[in-house]
Amino acid sequence: MPIPVPALKEADLPKRDKPLLKMMGPGIVMAGIAIGSGELVMWPWVTSIVGAQLIWAAALGIFLQLWINIEVGRWAIVTGESPFIGLARFFKLTIYLFLFVVFVGKFLPGWARETGMALKALIFGPDHDSPAWMWTAIVFAAIIGILLGPKVVYTAVERCITFLVLLIVLGLTYIVFKIGTREHFVLMWEGLLNVGHFPKFPVDVMADDGTTVRDQLTFGKFFGAVVFAGLGGLSNLYYGYYLREKRIGMGARMPTLMSAAHKHEVKEMDIGYVYPETEENQRRFKDWMRYVHIDQVVFFWILGTFTISLFIFGALAVLHPQGLVPDRSSLVWDLAAILGDSMGTSGRYLFLIVGMAALFSTQLGSMDGGSRIFAELLHTNFKFGRWFRVEQWYMILVGTTVIIGTISVAYFEKHDISGLAFFFIVGLISGFTMAVYVPALLYMNLTYLPKSARPGWVNIFFMVMASTMYIGFAVYTIYINVAPVVAGWAAAG
Repeated sequence: MPIPVPALKEADLPKRDKPLLKMMGPGIVMAGIAIGSGELVMWPWVTSIVGAQLIWAAALGIFLQLWINIEVGRWAIVTGESPFIGLARFFKLTIYLFLFVVFVGKFLPGWARETGMALKALIFGPDHDSPAWMWTAIVFAAIIGILLGPKVVYTAVERCITFLVLLIVLGLTYIVFKIGTREHFVLMWEGLLNVGHFPKFPVDVMADDGTTVRDQLTFGKFFGAVVFAGLGGLSNLYYGYYLREKRIGMGARMPTLMSAAHKHEVKEMDIGYVYPETEENQRRFKDWMRYVHIDQVVFFWILGTFTISLFIFGALAVLHPQGLVPDRSSLVWDLAAILGDSMGTSGRYLFLIVGMAALFSTQLGSMDGGSRIFAELLHTNFKFGRWFRVEQWYMILVGTTVIIGTISVAYFEKHDISGLAFFFIVGLISGFTMAVYVPALLYMNLTYLPKSARPGWVNIFFMVMASTMYIGFAVYTIYINVAPVVAGWAAAG
């Protein structure tokens, strides 16, 4: 059984003493994690099937996640805690939910697998007979070097992802400039305004001979794509960690996560704080929230919308007009090869590099965030969690992820489970998870924060809208999968 999480302590909110520009970083990291899931893989695949008619859903998904991230930032600024600890304090069952989701995710390292396959294609070509698990292990080895090599974990993650995001944006902008036409931009705009329009699910994808169904766009896969339009799943909650590591708000009172591979002064993660209602604290809170708004609007929403639009544009311009759907087992190579028909060899290799950067960025951030969650929840909520320090748990869990993920890829490869299947399974699980924690986060911020720090009616409206969407999708997904089974039982009876 989990042990009770101590109550928040009282302390004044630290004053911001740095210009906004020098504090930027968390929003870029969030955008970098988002790029390799829905942006690169799921939405180009969806667009290759249905064209521009569902672009509005991608835009809605990332817009609603903006408000979720702002509420995560609100909690982190006021308390210095990650929202995982806050939710564990008030909703005990979320401890098991979060641990379960992270544990299952260790068996579905789709981003590491696809990064490795793109690397293999770049060096040897897609038909090389080396196994996927070997290339996945190579990618994991690089991630271990980044996460455990430097002394301060977050600094290495931020610098690496910032470089990758810059590479991705420049590369994609060049590609779109080379292949784009006015007609494609018009189609994008029409798809954005096509709010509420759905195709009839499932959408069949026919084989080249026009006879057999090779794949289907089901409502469940569409739900997963909407969830990953942006971050999705537990990834939105990582923002609390990155604000703390950047010393934003009450995070300045919390210790930084250091690599256990280096000798350093040991500072255990402390329980968070809450400020007393004074005029100065209220002024400081508004100042910090201004930073969160700028960070998330500019780097998560605008940058994220821009990158997902570029990937969708590429699929709309190159794949959909020819009726080409990327193969499920070699997504990045297929996209790059088809693009090479329009741009030549240089275009193919440029997209391979961009795709690798996007996938690697997501896997890096996911491993960092997932290991932080597991380490923090185990250390804070269970007696056996005190056997090791948080940083030691973090190192153990990074290593565990590598071992489980590599074995999982080898197993699924034998059973012909594709990389795309990894993403849609994770997307579906993530959607159910968001149906739980999004309304819980809003409740927590409205109930346990000082009155001056609680969300206003605009934030409440969009959080309720997000909660309704995720809960509605989750309930409908259950219904369309359970109803046929019940009907079959009734008919048999």
